[in-house]
Amino acid sequence: MRGPFRRLRVLAQPSRVIAAAFAAAILVGTVLLLLPVSTTPGNRATVVEALFTATSALCVTGHVVVDTGTFWSPFGQVVILALIQVGGFGVMSLATLLGLLVARRLGLRTRLTAVSETHGVGPGDVARVLRGVGLITVVVEASVAVLLTARWALAYDESPGRALWLGVFHSISGFNNAGFALRADSLVSYAADPWICLPICAAIILGGLGFPVIMELRRRFLVPRTWTLNTTTVVVGTVVLLVVGAATITALEWRNPATLGAYDPLQRLLVGFTAGVMPRTAGFNNIDIGAMHPASWLVTDVLMFIGTGPAGTGGGLKITTFAVLLFIVIAELRGDTAVNMFNKRLPRSTHREALTVALLSVALVVTSTFVIMLMTDVRLDRVLFEVISAFSTVGLSTGITADLPAAAQLVLVALMFIGRLGPVALGSALALSRGTRVYELPKERPIIG
Repeated sequence: MRGPFRRLRVLAQPSRVIAAAFAAAILVGTVLLLLPVSTTPGNRATVVEALFTATSALCVTGHVVVDTGTFWSPFGQVVILALIQVGGFGVMSLATLLGLLVARRLGLRTRLTAVSETHGVGPGDVARVLRGVGLITVVVEASVAVLLTARWALAYDESPGRALWLGVFHSISGFNNAGFALRADSLVSYAADPWICLPICAAIILGGLGFPVIMELRRRFLVPRTWTLNTTTVVVGTVVLLVVGAATITALEWRNPATLGAYDPLQRLLVGFTAGVMPRTAGFNNIDIGAMHPASWLVTDVLMFIGTGPAGTGGGLKITTFAVLLFIVIAELRGDTAVNMFNKRLPRSTHREALTVALLSVALVVTSTFVIMLMTDVRLDRVLFEVISAFSTVGLSTGITADLPAAAQLVLVALMFIGRLGPVALGSALALSRGTRVYELPKERPIIG
């Protein structure tokens, strides 16, 4: 029995290493944010505020309990930005890439850990994948930063240095789906400015596609019939969710004077589209979330919970997981013997993985909502919104986060951590730790429905 147990222990190790690396990075970030130099004069972060902010930044969530632009000093903002970049790229992926650049070779354990975090094909392609991820990150963030810097300098009379800092900060925050902004109202002041909102939306969408999808689209963008099932599912799912989300929120908020109703019709289309992009786990708010119609909250809950593509900078259940569940339902309703998705047949192990991830995610959201409701007298719809936003690493808020008691904020901290690592850790564990039974139990069918 020692052989199988040793094998399971080795295969499960990457997930533990990734979790430990993220926890260590959060600890370092918390300590740095507790330093007096990290806050502006007259402010001093508590342990909970520093821990919450560090976790939110590293888990690329965007939830805040203090105003990023006024509470944190330039040093503190740099710490937050560094945590966002490390969290979006992946703690172990970044460490592996740096080790690769220095030593030019990787051990098997390091390769397995990097494969687990990046969803690479295998240990042999780790170097190629990490170089590709690094190149994509630099190109997208630099391009968006240039556009934003120019806009802030030319249209808002910001000094060159301030404009550059705004451009770089929001570019990195956008591509990593972090949602941190340097204004107290996030992007509300720029909601009608397409030169600010659209580049940030583009960065959010690209980061949410996932690095494997972006790398494949670089090579085969014009040949969709050669795309892998993962790429096809993510691209189609992203387009559908963006269109449905933007159209629904725009329609629901069209006449709401506290949100879209304050703009002229053409501007409402831009504001509505941007508001539909943000639940893709981005976290910027271009309208007052607390003033939205409760039906809009529900739509946003669904969009946040589904999330983005796997192996990217976004969170949530993941588009692929949701798509698998959807096609399982379709196959069952049609009476098919196999589940087919985009002309490919899904293995039964994929069915089990999707169902497991979905049910555990629902259980976590429900339990956390219940616990926070016991601690506060906040309405269910607001608490549920906050919980899903934290679990899916979105960062959108109805405005209650900063007013929650410390214990409830710590629940959100745990949700952000699990939400960022859960899909990776659980997915790798399910994929790598399969054993082979030497016997089968007798079948018996319970009554369903």
